[in-house]
Amino acid sequence: MHKYRTHTCSEINKKNSGSNVKLSGWIHRKRDHGNLLFFDLRDHFGLTQCVIEKNNKFFKEVEKIKPESVVCVNGKVVNRSPDTINKDIFTGEVEVQVSLFEILSESKDLPMPVFGEQDYPEETRLKYRFLDLRREEMHENIVLRSKVISFIRNKMIANDFLEFQTPILTASSPEGARDFLVPSRMHPGKFYALPQAPQQFKQMVMISGFDKYFQIAPCFRDEDGRADRSPGEHYQLDMEMSFVEQEDIFKIVEPIFFDLFSEYGKGKIISKTPFKKITYKESMLKYGTDKPDLRNSIEIFDVTELMKREDVKLEIFKKVIEKNGIVRAIPAPNTSSKPRSFFDGYNNWAKEEKAKGLGYIILEKEEDKLIGKGPIGKFFSEKAINELAKLCKLKEKDAVFFSADTAKEAERISGMVRQKLGKELNLINSNKFEFCWITDYPMYQYDQDQKKFDFSHNPFSMPQVNIKDFDKADPLSILAYQYDLVCNGYEISSGAIRNHLPDLMYKVFSKVGYSKEEVNSKFEGMIKALSYGAPPHGGMAPGIDRIVMLLAGKNNIREVTLFPMNQNAQDLLMGAPSKIGDKQLKELNIKVIEKKK
Repeated sequence: MHKYRTHTCSEINKKNSGSNVKLSGWIHRKRDHGNLLFFDLRDHFGLTQCVIEKNNKFFKEVEKIKPESVVCVNGKVVNRSPDTINKDIFTGEVEVQVSLFEILSESKDLPMPVFGEQDYPEETRLKYRFLDLRREEMHENIVLRSKVISFIRNKMIANDFLEFQTPILTASSPEGARDFLVPSRMHPGKFYALPQAPQQFKQMVMISGFDKYFQIAPCFRDEDGRADRSPGEHYQLDMEMSFVEQEDIFKIVEPIFFDLFSEYGKGKIISKTPFKKITYKESMLKYGTDKPDLRNSIEIFDVTELMKREDVKLEIFKKVIEKNGIVRAIPAPNTSSKPRSFFDGYNNWAKEEKAKGLGYIILEKEEDKLIGKGPIGKFFSEKAINELAKLCKLKEKDAVFFSADTAKEAERISGMVRQKLGKELNLINSNKFEFCWITDYPMYQYDQDQKKFDFSHNPFSMPQVNIKDFDKADPLSILAYQYDLVCNGYEISSGAIRNHLPDLMYKVFSKVGYSKEEVNSKFEGMIKALSYGAPPHGGMAPGIDRIVMLLAGKNNIREVTLFPMNQNAQDLLMGAPSKIGDKQLKELNIKVIEKKK
């Protein structure tokens, strides 16, 4: 007989009745019934109920043993009485009568219980992550993550992608997020950087003559954490293809995501392929964000021109428009019966979100005429109200909020209002995964603080302008072959067709102030590679963490990450980051300067 077990804790049932088994696992919970003591034994696979009688020589040991101690039991499988059957687990019709009991490893008093799914402080959960991961829900999340990665890997191989590993120690990049730097012992005063993404390497894989590449890649960025972004590191499905256009990549990716979410999406409705395509400009108008949650039926409308009408006497909006601002309208369906506190609450909330506030109108009918009620309703003529209703697809008993501000601010707050309304009015169908592509991103944006143009997205993307016309094009009019894949309000991937022409690369960077010499210096490897014959190529990099988070129905990436850091980028389990001794610092030719308090 095996030293530790003949079966796992999820295997035995009525077919095993009368046979002797050996099981090993953790004491999940105990229930003392006087002359009988029941305990659930748990392993990775499941639970089995065990029972020991008071006259058993091991009874005292079982009575004293603490939860989460690891034990091995021998015993006979017997059927449970009908009124004690647990239909929720496979082993629920039987139990094991313990004849032998061995303690393999005792547990101390627990800082947090494993039994039950109560919420515990995040600091405790992360400090004792090995206990947190024993909890059923967390355990299942990490198993799901493993299955998702295996599923993706198999799909990529089936589509003729080759899996390669790109370097972890590389050169620092001047673009993107802040790098994590690694000092070089052999080259004093010089540093490696951990890759923010394998961007340049995967392009060089294509330039090297390979046709399709992928890897499940770790990426490192020294940026603040959020609920949907881990501080420090994350994993992504990094992929690249040669001789492709944007649509070729969509056709490869969409079936993979449809199949993945069909397999692990718990029966939820999934967008049919091909996924909806929305331009960046349209998305910012209709949804106020480039990460729209399409489960929400509310659409935003631009009413700037309507507010210029003479029969709209709202001077505060007109002054915003005179200063090149815009006015956006956000419908609130079937809210006319809401108390004034509902509408005033939105106005106060908007101010807390650093907006100027929200105007609103409630639409009602009087003598078969549509009229506008509320604090600003009186400033609209009957004709203007009807035009507003037609433009914004409003009907009787609807209300509409207005945001008047700069384009950037009006888009921001209108998008937030749309999503807040969607949640509070129960307009979001939680039984759906709604995918869409956001396409045609602007290549550049204007930095008001620096008074110069900057890249709005990936600088290595192919601009949608012919190289001959590039120099005379207005930077803000140039679009890129850049796209994001969005699901339920989360960006789960960014991608692009790459700029594979060195001469065009120089032109692209010149718009943000880089000289040819600076491009050669900062992107030496990339420019060199592109100069020796590069195929048209493109790809994307879906985030593994966000994919699993969506499939698990969680709102925080830490719920699907094995050993995450906290919001302050601290590993509470291992005590990182930590101080380094003087000997190591000397070897690295580094001196630590204490920060003044």
